[in-house]
Amino acid sequence: MTPPNPRRGADRTPAPRSRKPTMADVAAELGVSRALVSLVFRDQPGASPETRERVFEAASRLGYKPDMAARLLARGRSKVLGVLFTARNPHHVDLVEAIYPTAEELGYDLVLSAAVPSRDEHKAVEALVGHRSEALLLCGPTISEEDIADLGARLPVVVLGRHLKSAPVDIVTSYDRPGAREVVDHLVGLGHRDIAHVDGGSKPGAPERRRAYRDAMRSHGLADRIRIIPGNHTEEGGQDAARGMLADDAVLPTAVFASNDQCAIGLLDVFTRAGVKIPEQVSIVGYDDSHIAGLSHIDLTTVRQDVPRLARLAVEAADEQLRGVREPGATLKLESKLVVRGTSGPPTQR
Repeated sequence: MTPPNPRRGADRTPAPRSRKPTMADVAAELGVSRALVSLVFRDQPGASPETRERVFEAASRLGYKPDMAARLLARGRSKVLGVLFTARNPHHVDLVEAIYPTAEELGYDLVLSAAVPSRDEHKAVEALVGHRSEALLLCGPTISEEDIADLGARLPVVVLGRHLKSAPVDIVTSYDRPGAREVVDHLVGLGHRDIAHVDGGSKPGAPERRRAYRDAMRSHGLADRIRIIPGNHTEEGGQDAARGMLADDAVLPTAVFASNDQCAIGLLDVFTRAGVKIPEQVSIVGYDDSHIAGLSHIDLTTVRQDVPRLARLAVEAADEQLRGVREPGATLKLESKLVVRGTSGPPTQR
């Protein structure tokens, strides 16, 4: 009987990968030339959209990331940062305005691409890539974490205002839970007990603020007063929530914490038109301290995020990635602060 050849099994089983995957590995995975893969990663013509997608998917599976410095050297630095934002979100507009000074200081130009109802974030992002953006700054993106991870495999990405679990990109945001806790503490300190929260659904920051509201109410012994009303990070979301509360047979809460300023302004609009006195009958508190919150006719109590600092950290993070100073994956968080204005006050006796 012929003894088994121990090398046969080894020939059929590849050795564990002990090195970083290369462009050649991506090419071999797809059965295409290395030159074609190189074209794709250098954003050069010569590959169909389908082929480009297959290349990026294979690179993601293998964990391959192109050498950013080498790629930029090969194609020539564009010194352009692409910024994704939502046109109807005042907080995003404030971020964009604050990004410009640091970008100019570090020698970058900006290309802006807005997500609007007729143009989703995927189209807005691809437009930025098509304009030879070296890195992307994504303001409160709602696309999936998998899509963000795929983008991070293509070029440096910095996400502002959203918490991610595992995407290998830089994150710059605020601590949402302490800010939301401060809102409840403020309202309880004024004498409120019936405090409702109009949440932001799955929008960036909304889950953390919702959990913080629940925890804060429990810590004040108000677990039986917890009331979460479905909403959105839009004025329409706040308006719908206010109409629902007015239509309810139950007594209005004495205070409402909205998940962001836009939602709070929607609440303010409907309540005011319905003759509800603010803050005598209902106090309203928002989140973000966008530029509209401080307007004299709005005068909204809200949680301030340090927009200039957030913007600076985001641009610096993108620059560090592009210069090869460090690998992506850092999370930078800033403190927030409650700003008390005219829409919050002690509750009146009922």
